Amino acid sequence: MHLKQLQLIQFKNYPKALTSFSQEINCFLGINGSGKTNLLDAIYYLSLTKSAFNPIDSLNIQHDQQFFSLKGLFDKNEKDLEIQVILEPRKKKQVLLNGKAYDKLSEHIGLLPVVLIAPDDTSLVKEGSEERRKFFDSILSQLDKNYLQKLVRYQHFLKQRNALIKRFAEQDRLDRALLEPYDQELIQLSMAIYEDRYRFIEKYKPLLLNHYKEISGQREAVDIHYTSQCSKEDFKQYFHQCLQKDLILKRSNAGIHKDDFVFEIDGYPLKKFGSQGQQKSFLIALKLAQFQVFKEETQTKPILLLDDIFDKLDDFRISKMMQLVAAHEFGQLFITDARPERTKKILEGMDADIAYFHIADGSISLEQ
Repeated sequence: MHLKQLQLIQFKNYPKALTSFSQEINCFLGINGSGKTNLLDAIYYLSLTKSAFNPIDSLNIQHDQQFFSLKGLFDKNEKDLEIQVILEPRKKKQVLLNGKAYDKLSEHIGLLPVVLIAPDDTSLVKEGSEERRKFFDSILSQLDKNYLQKLVRYQHFLKQRNALIKRFAEQDRLDRALLEPYDQELIQLSMAIYEDRYRFIEKYKPLLLNHYKEISGQREAVDIHYTSQCSKEDFKQYFHQCLQKDLILKRSNAGIHKDDFVFEIDGYPLKKFGSQGQQKSFLIALKLAQFQVFKEETQTKPILLLDDIFDKLDDFRISKMMQLVAAHEFGQLFITDARPERTKKILEGMDADIAYFHIADGSISLEQ
C-alpha cells in the first residue's frame, strides 16, 4: 500500500498544494515552522479521519478561512482508492471513499493503516493512563471493527451513566432500577473489552521487547503490564460496591476506562527511572511493534511517518532504524527533517527510490 498523490486546500498553513510521491522514501525538508509535520498530519488525517496533533477539527483550518479539504489517492493491492476529508462551517465532517461519503466515520478506520513515530511526543510514557489506553485502543480499533463498535458503545453508556449518577448526587436520591440497565451494559462490555485487550497484549509484548533490544543494543530489559479491575475474581460485585463512591465523586469508578498499561525498565517504572534516551527508544519500539502487528494481521505494510526523529535520537539508535529501512522492512516512508544535509547523508547509498521535497511557507517543491 502507498500514497500516490496528496492535495491540500486551506489545511493548516497550506493555502493549496498538490504533489505526488515515491512508493518508497519521501523526505520533507525545510526550516522549523515551514509545514513539514502538517504534511504528515494530513496523511494521518486521511487514514484515521482525525489529526494526530490537534483533536479540534476546526483548528486545522487555515487562519482566516472557512473550510479545509484533503484528498489522497492511495494504491492498495493494485487498486486505486481516493479518500477525501472535508470540513465546512456548521456541517458535519465528511469522509468520502471514491466519491461516496461514509455514513459513519468508524467505517473508514482500518482501511489504510498508518504508524506515526514522533520521539519528542513522550506523553505515552509521562502522562496518565488515558494516553496509553488511547494508543492501544487505536491499534485494536484499526485491526478489529467489532472492538471499535464495543468501545463506542461503552463510551456511550458510560457517558449516560455518569450523567445519571451526577443527577442522583445533586438531587440526593437514588433509583437503582433506573441505573441497572446501564450497569449491566457497562459490566458486560468491560469484560468483553478486557478480554480483547488482554489477548492483544499477550501477542504484542514479545514484538515490543524484541524491537527494544534491537534499538537499545540489549543494554537493559523493559516490560509492559496490563492492569485492569476486570481481572478481579468477581468484577460484577466490585462494580456494584463502587456505587457509594460513584455518588460521592459524581462519576463511574469501575470499568475498563480505569485500565492502564504499565511500562517498566529493569523492573522499575519507566516514567520515573528511564533516561530520556531510554524513554525515546521505548516509544519507538512501541510504534515498531504496532507496525509489525499491522503488517502481520492485515498482510499490508502500513505507511510509516517519521517526524523529526534524526534530531531526537543519538547516532546508535539512528543507525539501528536505518538498518531496518535498508533491509526493506517497511513499505512507504515519509520523513521530516530541518537539516537537509543530515538526511541526505544518512540515506546516502541506500538501495531505494528516494524523493526529496523542499517545504517553505506552505509550498511543496520536488528537488530534481
